[in-house]
Amino acid sequence: MRTFLKKTAVLAAAVGVAVVGLAAPASAAAYGGQCGSGYGVVNKIEFPDNRGTTFLTYNSSNGNNCVVTVRTTPGAAAPMDAFIRVSGTSAWKSDPGNFTTYAGPVYLSAAGRCVDWGGTIGTATKSLTRTNCG
Repeated sequence: MRTFLKKTAVLAAAVGVAVVGLAAPASAAAYGGQCGSGYGVVNKIEFPDNRGTTFLTYNSSNGNNCVVTVRTTPGAAAPMDAFIRVSGTSAWKSDPGNFTTYAGPVYLSAAGRCVDWGGTIGTATKSLTRTNCG
């Protein structure tokens, strides 16, 4: 009986090591509801080196978009931004500054129109144009 238990314990330990070895790499930043209730993620831009993600959210009840840039690992304050505008216009709405966790939220009423949006973390800026139309 002891031999059986010992073999079972060794097998369980080996399986545990195998499962740990298959663990997924660190994922991109998760949206944490920074835009408030009623907003759901409709698009996202991931930054290089797993720095973070900029999320575009939409609230169908009021026609507002919201953008927020979230760091994967919060830390010392760093240059960040979240920005958005109606495509074809020159008026950007943004929230630039030095932040530890996220920039934004930045809101824009754009029901039925395309938007240009993006974010900055450190020296990296990523954006998309003419997306999420309608």
